[in-house]
Amino acid sequence: MAAITAALVGALRAKTDAPMMECKKALTEAEGDMDRAEEILRVKLGSKASKASSRITAEGVVASFISGNVGSLIEVNCETDFVTKNDDFLALANTCAKLIAEHNPADIAALGALPLDGKTVEEVRAALVGKIGENMSFRRFVRFDTTAKLVSYLHGTRIGVVVEFDGADEQVGKDVAMHIAAMKPVSLSSDQVPAELIEKERSVAALKAAESGKPADIAEKMVEGSVQKFLKEVSLLNQTFVKNDKQTVEQMLKSVNTTVKAFTMFVVGEGIEKKQDDFAAEVAAQVAAAKQA
Repeated sequence: MAAITAALVGALRAKTDAPMMECKKALTEAEGDMDRAEEILRVKLGSKASKASSRITAEGVVASFISGNVGSLIEVNCETDFVTKNDDFLALANTCAKLIAEHNPADIAALGALPLDGKTVEEVRAALVGKIGENMSFRRFVRFDTTAKLVSYLHGTRIGVVVEFDGADEQVGKDVAMHIAAMKPVSLSSDQVPAELIEKERSVAALKAAESGKPADIAEKMVEGSVQKFLKEVSLLNQTFVKNDKQTVEQMLKSVNTTVKAFTMFVVGEGIEKKQDDFAAEVAAQVAAAKQA
């Protein structure tokens, strides 16, 4: 069994906002498994105990570029929020978004090899690292080339969305992109929700149902109800439209003869664990070094 350290408890608390002692109990029960402990907290404390997907830790920006039926979305990471406001850093992100749309690189390495101002993109990035004194990297990108329409929406520089749609009114596409940035669906429709997310939700629902003490047939219905509710909450077409809570997104789209074919959303730092500095340990190490000196 892994040691339940203060750092581990603190990390779980940062993810969930659950009380410290509850985090320690959950980690003990889960034998140090962070994901399992998070599920235990969700069962005991409710859905608010799961904030890992919304608590963004890494820094950086999202940039987009659209020209006609071709577009792109890119996430560029850095170490601190200070750099996200640097003009050279922002210019590089926007330039790379345009280069992706125009040249269709296969991957990050191919993007780095593209020519830019007499150098390669990678050489420009490395020079900027030297100038600013902070590491930065191209994390991910997506390129669109379609016969449909494209629209993008950037919420500041931390959330970016590109929507591929068919319809006469471009504003509808923009409204959908803004909705996606606000509600963060994981798929277009409920049948496209990843199986691992469904199984995780089913597992949590089953544990909650078991703790309720209800008969097996009732518990089974509770689990299925929870799963169906989850599918509606995370699939775009089933979500309540943010600009009209009397309609789902699907109903709104049908009313204006519009079809959303696909979308991509990037949230800066999503899924990245930010390095947590142990200040006390750092001070102790400096004191020890000073004594030795």
